Amino acid sequence: MSGFLDPTYGVNEARRARRIKTIALWSISILIVASVLFFTFRNWREEQVVKQFLSLLKQQNYQEAYKLWGCTQETPCKYYPPERFNEDWGPAGQYKDAANAKIDNEDVCGSGVIFTVDIPKIEPFGLWVERSTNILGFAPNGWARCPGAHFHLWEFLKSRFS
Repeated sequence: MSGFLDPTYGVNEARRARRIKTIALWSISILIVASVLFFTFRNWREEQVVKQFLSLLKQQNYQEAYKLWGCTQETPCKYYPPERFNEDWGPAGQYKDAANAKIDNEDVCGSGVIFTVDIPKIEPFGLWVERSTNILGFAPNGWARCPGAHFHLWEFLKSRFS
């Protein structure tokens, strides 16, 4: 027997339809949760580098902070020697108030992430973290954000719900 002559036909179809709806709802829920987790934590390592850098500056541990740029006193960076680093980030430097710095936003740009850092009394600026090495530096060309038009979903959602 099959079709409308089978007395269990409607029951089995209803059960099958419920099972398909349940699987679909679970699949959509898992996809949403996975997306939220991905976009929340995709730059976690790079963000930790910037937070560690700002923390070292707050502690006035400039040599360790300089190491996050991939440089040391023994092997200084060619274009950013320790003296220049201290002029920028030291007690008399332009970025001396790093203790009050906060990360405003982050943009993924090719092989790295740009973090817009806001320090009171100066213009926000970008710090670049290279994904492959976790080496810190200033964002290229003085960018505070990635160039070009981008849809910033996370910022849009935060602006709507905060």
